[in-house]
Formats: sequence, C-alpha cells, structure tokens
Amino acid sequence: MKTLPLFIGTLMLMVVSCAPSVTCSEKPLSLQIAYSEMQRVPRTTALDFRTSARWNYSAGLELYAFQKAAQRYADTAISNYVYTYVDTMVQADGSVYSYKVDEYNIDNINSGKLLFDVYDATHEERFKKAADLLRSQLLTHPRTEEGGFWHKKVYPHQMWLDGLYMGAPFLAQYGARYGEDVAEDAVRQFLIVGKHTYDEASHLYRHAWDESRTMFWADSITGCSQHAWGRANGWYMMAMVDVLEYIPTGTPGRDELLVRLQNLAEALLAVRDSSTGMWFQVLDSPRREGNYVESTCSAMFIYSMLKGSRLGYLDPKFATIGREAYNQFVKRFIKRNEDGTVSITDCCAVAGLGGKNMRDGSFDYYIHEPIRDNDPKAIGPFVLASLEIEP
Repeated sequence: MKTLPLFIGTLMLMVVSCAPSVTCSEKPLSLQIAYSEMQRVPRTTALDFRTSARWNYSAGLELYAFQKAAQRYADTAISNYVYTYVDTMVQADGSVYSYKVDEYNIDNINSGKLLFDVYDATHEERFKKAADLLRSQLLTHPRTEEGGFWHKKVYPHQMWLDGLYMGAPFLAQYGARYGEDVAEDAVRQFLIVGKHTYDEASHLYRHAWDESRTMFWADSITGCSQHAWGRANGWYMMAMVDVLEYIPTGTPGRDELLVRLQNLAEALLAVRDSSTGMWFQVLDSPRREGNYVESTCSAMFIYSMLKGSRLGYLDPKFATIGREAYNQFVKRFIKRNEDGTVSITDCCAVAGLGGKNMRDGSFDYYIHEPIRDNDPKAIGPFVLASLEIEP
C-alpha cells in the first residue's frame, strides 16, 4: 500500500466523528462541517441525497470544498473521503461512471475540477484521461449563435446562469494547466449570458435566457426568465471569482468581466435582508410576501465577496462586508445537533426551468420548491467561505 500526499492509498472509507477528547467546537468551522457530513453520509456516492452512484455536480461542489480544506489543514481523513468518490466514479480506462459526452449536459463538467489535484497526488493516469474526456465534451458542445454553451442538449438554445459555474472554471483551469488557449472562450461565456440576462431595474441577473424565445417560461422579446433567482446569481458570482484566477491580464473581455463582478457585488447590497444580513430566495422581490432568506445563495455571495476582495477583484470594503455577513450566516443558518454534528438549515433543494414538471420561473414556483438542511450547494460554498475567514 502506497502513501500519497494528502491521500492514503486505501479504498476503505474512513468515517470520521469528533473524538471524545476533542470536541467539534474546538476545530475550525470548515472542519466541523466536513466531519459532520462525513458522519452523516459515509458513502460519497450518496451525497446530495442520492440512492445510487452518479457523476454529480452537487457532490463535486461539496467535495471540491473539502479538498481545499484537506489541503489547508493537511487532513488525510478528508482527503481520503474525496478520493473515494473519484476512485469509485473514474474507471481504469479513464471513463466516468454514468457520464456520457453526447448528453451535452454542462452540469457534468463541474466535478472534473476534483481530478486535477487528485492526479497530482496519485499520478494515476486514469484521472488525467477523465479530465481530457470532460474537456472533449466542450469541444463539440452545442452553442448559441454567439458561442455560448447550451445548458443541456435537452434544453436547446438556453443558457442558465448555473451553467457558468459548471463549465467555465474547469475549462479555464484545464487550459492554464495544459497550455491550451481557452481563456477568451471562457470569458466569452460570462459576457454572452450577462448581456442577455442582465436586468436594468434591479442590476441583478435573470435565471436564464432562451435564444430561440420559444420556451413557455421565456419572455417573447428578451428570451429571459421572469426573476433573478438567488442561487443562479450565486453560481454566476462564484464562477467569476473562480475563473479569474486562470484568466491572464489582457485577455479580451477580462476587464468587462471584472466590472460585471463588481457591479453585481454592489447590487447585492441593495437587496440584503436588513434583519439577518442574508439574501432571499427570489432576489428581485426581497420584500414580497412568502419570500425567505435562503442559505445556499447567501453562502455563495459571502464566499465570492471574501475571495474577490482578497484577490483584488472587488473593493476592499467587501472583505469587511463579507466577514460581517459570514458571522450573520453562522447565527442564522448554523445549527448544532445533539449528536455533535453541525448542520446548515434553509437550503433550497433544487430549482430550474421547463422540464417534465413544467417549471415556469414564477415567484410562486421558486418559493414553493422544497427546503432542506445540509444541501451540498450550501455546504460547499460555506466551507470555501470559512477557509477565507480562518487563519
């Protein structure tokens, strides 16, 4: 059995709970959350409340955050937990269980970010092959007339803000790592969807845009959906701060991308809940009856503000604002359970447009989607935000 940096070469999953002599509250909050999830969900393929293994963007988001926490604290137990997912899903030949290129689902790209560090730690060639496979999808992925990636093959001509986080950071990191000139294409994705979904009234972004203007949820003139959904704007903002690390200065469109990030950060201040400091499920209707403060988008905004200010993309004031909001998040959404684990409450489980349930993107639709604790889409961003706060 070989020992690897931050990965122990065993296929046995370590279920971690706080030792009796070391309470969870004595650990950094990022580790408290990670250990709690490892105790709640011993099998990584069951993350995101799944009953069967699937190459899943939500699991990828959570495990990416855990990967960064493991690196920060040299925690091999957490590293092993991450490894069990990619070890299970990536086959010996580099194929990925449950993944098909020709589905052209942009969501499937996100978990590929796990592969870079796992390959560096293990030097197992299958992980490089899997990253190449995911990259190959974007070579033939259907695009709008301006060059924007469709959200999915089954959602033709549509760009969703969610998709920017799913595809662009992986593409930019892959290009930077392997010497492929993709930076301008990655930036182009943000500018296309930003141009079409930007709402002049709120200075926020509508959830999605249908280039064909034929979907029942799309405005017949603009092609936009009705509202600025909180998490959609969170995906877009996180994607911007993550992708900019891999976009060289001078890349066409980079300056406009920075302006969009800065303007969105300012716009979010105007729709922040005055009592909790958090953000609402439907951002552009903050005081409408039935709306509620929601944890996944709040964690995404906090992470983006903290990282964006640290890297100089945002005004330094957002470091202070982000820290304040982080503490308010802990007060509003963090729950300590009797078994010693830590939970995040009030997570919107899922929201989208169209599909078999005919999701119409109305205010009533968004506020009635299921709410649950410990959704990966809150866990991941909150752990990343915690790493920005922790020494």
